[in-house]
Amino acid sequence: MIDLKAARQDPDTYRTALSRRGASADFDALLEVDTRWRELTDRVGGLRAAAKQRPKGKPTPEQVEQFKKEKEELRGAEDELAAADAERTELLARIPNLPDPTAADGVADEDAITVRTWGEPPSFDFEPKDHLDLGSPTGWVDMARGARMAGSRFAYRFGDVAMLEIAMFRYVMDTLVGEGFMPVLGPVLSNEKTMYGTGFLPTEESNLYQLEKDGLYLTGTSEVALAGIHTDEIVDVAELPAKYVAFSTNFRREAGAAGKDTKGMFRVHQFDKVEMFVYCLPEDSKDMHERLLAHEESIVQALGLPYRVQNIAVGDLGNPAAKKYDIEAWFPVQERYREITSCSNTTDYQARRLNIRFRREAGAPTENVHTLNGTGATARAMLAVMENFQDANGTVTVPEVLQRHGAPATVGAPRA
Repeated sequence: MIDLKAARQDPDTYRTALSRRGASADFDALLEVDTRWRELTDRVGGLRAAAKQRPKGKPTPEQVEQFKKEKEELRGAEDELAAADAERTELLARIPNLPDPTAADGVADEDAITVRTWGEPPSFDFEPKDHLDLGSPTGWVDMARGARMAGSRFAYRFGDVAMLEIAMFRYVMDTLVGEGFMPVLGPVLSNEKTMYGTGFLPTEESNLYQLEKDGLYLTGTSEVALAGIHTDEIVDVAELPAKYVAFSTNFRREAGAAGKDTKGMFRVHQFDKVEMFVYCLPEDSKDMHERLLAHEESIVQALGLPYRVQNIAVGDLGNPAAKKYDIEAWFPVQERYREITSCSNTTDYQARRLNIRFRREAGAPTENVHTLNGTGATARAMLAVMENFQDANGTVTVPEVLQRHGAPATVGAPRA
């Protein structure tokens, strides 16, 4: 959440920044209800204090009547305060993070700014196939059997393609551990507090699978589990930056994606992912954001995939992010770049909600850390490999880095 105390002191700066995200009206409503909440807090406090100072002894009939009026006044003020508090909390939860001044303006995908491109899209003298058509007639990726078991947007991967995907995750995990990230296997179920703290509640509720009987949610990214590590903790400043990398299976309803990427496993309800997560000092988060992007680019370059880096428009950011970069790989069949990784600087937005702090020195006041997250890899990178490195016979040449982690040198005809 935003720093409400700072917002009271400098409302114009906050209003101007949030107007880039279309949230200035909510911000003004927040300030209005916050003023009312503070006035009511003082009023209720005064009435309670007055009630405690009533004279001892048996009250006169006049006093009984006066005390009754004061009690009714207190009850009414408490009801008003509760209503103002609920409205204030709801608005505060909904308002997004302040955008970074260098984040791109705009509200849609096409408003993103291309930072740079790398590699050349392949040129084929044949008609390239997408990941569903490669391996026909039985296929390496089987959406039909997935749908038969669990419904649309679920996939089976068979044979060498299954090994290729596993090798990719192992390659990325090994690479990031070598860069100083602590490997983590965490929960894929989360309570409401952590989903709220990371910013997936309330605004992303429609994309979440909920286990109502247990009061838990299936997570859509291990960002949730990694952010939960230090909830309600004061992190030792000597441990910052604290860098984690997790592998997990993730679940998303993909609400709002009806009719979008319906073919194949580019957008599915269940997928595996390697995720980076960093806790750092506030003054280091901008530099750390660039370093996370550099890790992502190094991985994609080692795979040999042509890509571009996009500075995402502020209107297309999730609520917690102040700035986000996407890496979009080239997909020959679609003849366009598509997102395969993203990395976001969420500044103190998540840490404030999760109460994650640090102290610069003994006796100093606590401050909120900054948190960042970034994709190491999902199966989308594998799909890009399959499409970019195929030949006319439908055989895929596998990048050497994946071969070193258990993938076959080529992925050819499907196994019986």
